[in-house]
Amino acid sequence: MTLELRPRTSCRAKISALGTYVPPRVLTNADLERMVDTSDEWIYSRVGIRERHILEPGLATSDMAVEAARRCLAERGIDATEVEAIIVATVTPDMLFPATACLVQDKLGAKGAWGFDLSAACSGFVYALQVGAKLIESGAHKKVLVIGADTMSSILDYTDRTTCVLFGDGAGAVLLEPAAEGEVGMIDYVHEIDGSGGNALKMPAGGSLHPPTAETVANKMHYVHQDGQAVYKFAVRKMSEVTETILKRNAIGVGDLSCFIPHQANKRIILSTAERLGLPLEKVIINIDRYGNTTAATIPLAIGTARERGCLQKGSLILLASVGAGFTVGASLLRWEI
Repeated sequence: MTLELRPRTSCRAKISALGTYVPPRVLTNADLERMVDTSDEWIYSRVGIRERHILEPGLATSDMAVEAARRCLAERGIDATEVEAIIVATVTPDMLFPATACLVQDKLGAKGAWGFDLSAACSGFVYALQVGAKLIESGAHKKVLVIGADTMSSILDYTDRTTCVLFGDGAGAVLLEPAAEGEVGMIDYVHEIDGSGGNALKMPAGGSLHPPTAETVANKMHYVHQDGQAVYKFAVRKMSEVTETILKRNAIGVGDLSCFIPHQANKRIILSTAERLGLPLEKVIINIDRYGNTTAATIPLAIGTARERGCLQKGSLILLASVGAGFTVGASLLRWEI
């Protein structure tokens, strides 16, 4: 018996479509003033957020992911049955198992697709983007759906003003396909992890170390816990370091970039990074005022904002950068080919 092996050809991957989604309910700083000891001035001056979107009860991360995916596929003009793989970056899955990717595949009707979840917190989308790109570049697949989605409101303690003011809910999806002749697409990436910072940003309970008990619930161990100063210092340093590394490795100056799209955790982190790099602010995409920190969704939402503002044209050179819990760090350099 002769086996017919599927041909494997090396090629570049590109983003061929984008879809984003945020739930309609808006939670403003004024709303938070009535819930916790804070103020609009305090929140905006420290992190740059004015409002964030919150998912309605009874819905979950997969619902937002599916809506973003549908918009992405509609933009490309293809049916879900053409998708071959689905990667969902999230730290707020609908449940520990099955994977949210399985739920998305079923709700989308992406028959024949396989997939999995990727957990890297705020760097999740950037990591998933590279995993998906390698599936394309290996020749294994022609259409890979990469989604960043998080329902952070589901793990927030709305009596803790240090965390509840920071996060929102949202989702973004991109379709990856082989780049056509003359197109560049994905160019390079730099990823790092530093587990020594794991205690600075975490949800302590719900896993095998601290499974759910009456005690873990009473002690609020199923909510986000953060050492804000430690996260801030690490993020400012590493966001600029990883960006400098990828630019130097590719002999690209900051002036060559069409736009810089950073993770939206704190406006001061973004401004400090831009200052360290010598990036003019008109090239830096900031939308944290509208959405807050949506964790794995911030980068695709910010790509959407860049497109809304006319910053992305075919051939635009863009750089994505993120820092997240873990600590995780990531940067991706690519040409926009839409």
